[in-house]
Amino acid sequence: MATNLSINTELLEEALDIGGLKTKKDTVNQALEEFVQRRKQKDIADLFGRMPSDKDYNYKKGRK
Repeated sequence: MATNLSINTELLEEALDIGGLKTKKDTVNQALEEFVQRRKQKDIADLFGRMPSDKDYNYKKGRK
């Protein structure tokens, strides 16, 4: 799917340098993948403390 975007060129050049990728396309795709992964991780982290705990769970037993 071809898409025309107006992207901040300075930011894109910095991302190219930091990411070590060869093309702008690869850099943008990598940035999008990381963005999606981080948002999913944030959603999972937001669940901590919201789920009820199991009072019968023996966490020490799992250490063995």
